[in-house]
Amino acid sequence: MAPDSISAIDHISAGYDPDPALSMSLHADAYTDPKWFEVEQRAIFARSWQWLCHVERLREPGSYVTGTVAGMPIVAVRDEAGTLRAFYNVCKHRAHELLSGSGVRRSIVCPYHAWNFDLTGQLRRARNTGDMPGFDTSAVCLDQIQVTEFGGMVYVNLDPEAAPLSEQAGDLEAEIEARAPDVAKLTLARRLTYDIASNWKNVVDNFLECYHCHVAHKDFVSLVDMSTYKVTTHGIYSSHMAQAGRTENSAYDVSGATVTEHAVWWLWPNTCLLRYPGRGNFMVLQIIPDGPQRTREIWDFYLETAEPDETELDSIRYIDEVLQVEDIALVESVQRGMRTPAFTQGKIVYDPDGSGLSEHAVHHFHGLILDAYRHELGRS
Repeated sequence: MAPDSISAIDHISAGYDPDPALSMSLHADAYTDPKWFEVEQRAIFARSWQWLCHVERLREPGSYVTGTVAGMPIVAVRDEAGTLRAFYNVCKHRAHELLSGSGVRRSIVCPYHAWNFDLTGQLRRARNTGDMPGFDTSAVCLDQIQVTEFGGMVYVNLDPEAAPLSEQAGDLEAEIEARAPDVAKLTLARRLTYDIASNWKNVVDNFLECYHCHVAHKDFVSLVDMSTYKVTTHGIYSSHMAQAGRTENSAYDVSGATVTEHAVWWLWPNTCLLRYPGRGNFMVLQIIPDGPQRTREIWDFYLETAEPDETELDSIRYIDEVLQVEDIALVESVQRGMRTPAFTQGKIVYDPDGSGLSEHAVHHFHGLILDAYRHELGRS
């Protein structure tokens, strides 16, 4: 049953203040009550730009990539004329999923009854329908969804009324271009996946602040110069910048690094874009809700070559075996704590100078969550 609009919003937003210096965090019920998870699927994930893949996977005419957004199967394709398109991955005959995984095809053929669609989504042939009165293949087309290339990546949006990502995200693409001009030329070298016993918002909260870093990530703070760490919020994203990898550290070897900056962006609601010290690189961390108290993470590493060198293998090992282990333990502990009567909300720690020790990006995220709840439940 969906939450009652007025009383639910009053309850979940109690303690939140537009001024981060005065605000409490989001109410614990938002992280534990399955009702809010259901609202988020409709209010957030079905209405936001969701990362699908790097542009390299959809460069060739006929290439396609499938995915799932807000529980809905989708597919993006590059048609023969070079136009990028996306559809619900659902046959118009009997609703079977049309494609799986990724690859290259000249047409889309349903594996159930072999209805054949071209790459623009138009039905070309349907078996045994030639003599059926009133059946017109030209009137049947796959349902399109919004798709865009942005910052070397491909994003999709189920909301037909959503503004373009380039419009919503302001200067984000320019920031990526300035700090990672090679992003579109990089290639996928590794994918790591994680199953986490925590609500997705706890995972995002943890990503958005480094107040915990000196305490929980000893190696990370030797890699990154925390005195230069700056967090800035903008519209639907936040940036996290610092000098990094310029001296010997305990995380991984950076002696030959050509990238000497920690440049990280969070894009509403669940996409994290990262460029760490080393050779040319770019990483995408997608935080995927798998239930009210479960999250799946996909961490893709895009490098100059498909095979990492020894230093890059060391950096991947650090993220996989050290940093992720530390962060997953943190968010799982927080989720357990939120299920107890001992916690309702916590104080936002705020530094007006925007240092890495401030939680104002968490507060920014919580404000966007509450806005989405209000929009869905009909209260502005």
